[in-house]
Amino acid sequence: MTMTKNARRFVGACLAGCASLALTAPAFAETTIKMAMSSVADLENDNGMTAWIMQNYVNTHSDDLKFEVYGSSALGGDQDVLQAMQLGSGATMHVGGTAVYNSIVPVGGVLDLPFLWQDFDHVGRALDGDLGAKLEEKFEQSGFKVLGWGYSWGYRNVVTNGTAVEKPEDLNGLKIRTIQSPVYVAALNAMGANATPMAFGEIYTALQTGVLDGFEHAASMVYSSKLYEVSDHVAMTRHLFGPTVLTYSLPLWNKLSEKDQKVLTDAADFAIELNRALAPVRERKALAQLEAVGMTITQVDTTQFKQDAIPLQDELAADLDATDLLQLIRDAQ
Repeated sequence: MTMTKNARRFVGACLAGCASLALTAPAFAETTIKMAMSSVADLENDNGMTAWIMQNYVNTHSDDLKFEVYGSSALGGDQDVLQAMQLGSGATMHVGGTAVYNSIVPVGGVLDLPFLWQDFDHVGRALDGDLGAKLEEKFEQSGFKVLGWGYSWGYRNVVTNGTAVEKPEDLNGLKIRTIQSPVYVAALNAMGANATPMAFGEIYTALQTGVLDGFEHAASMVYSSKLYEVSDHVAMTRHLFGPTVLTYSLPLWNKLSEKDQKVLTDAADFAIELNRALAPVRERKALAQLEAVGMTITQVDTTQFKQDAIPLQDELAADLDATDLLQLIRDAQ
């Protein structure tokens, strides 16, 4: 079959175009971003929701970046992930409570002092001002680019298995898991508990085997991680509120183009905005969900705890060389 003149021109143009593309198309290597966290990668907890929003935003706004989420410590425990990020290897990003950085950025422990935060807005006012700016400098000095400060979806409460905590003295001597942070350990011990630092992924088994009497965390994380299967009581101590932080490996951040950095910054801003807006709603929802699966929720008179916490805050802040930061937090009330 003989091609017409127009057909020959069309094929020729296509071949020429293909040859031109082959010669001029730049070599393209997609950058894969690995977001790591210890919590479950679902929409029932603050970290999972934040990661999901960022993943969808980045993957729909950039052809150069591919965003992947690894929950439930799939890339290692928090400390392993953070150390790898400092070196620019392993995970690219992390989302989690600021307390997991306390061994690397000790001054950040000021955010985790007991009975410190009045409400969600207090957290935002402080971290969106001079406090956040000063802490971001400290994080950068340790190898992390801070992309945003978020809210945990609720205050941390004491959760127990078998023994209900209905009044402050009921905490005395109970082995309560907490984050591997000197500030958290001091806070729980001051409340009378036997603080037991432990990785998040070990809580379930430790409760099953009786190694722990309980743990402390926000209701949304209790529900999302199904820890209600091995615990039955929530005492509304509201003793700690751990802000969350979105960080990027600074060595890897510095390798990104300005265009890619902007996409990630915009994604983080959007994720943090939604994270904060949802916090009070999700706290109420999670508490209702825990009641629905059979957990009992009790109110505890924390008046004495709050009074005792003021000198403890001063002492711990001084140990962290963060007295000035503590004042910024108090001034933001």
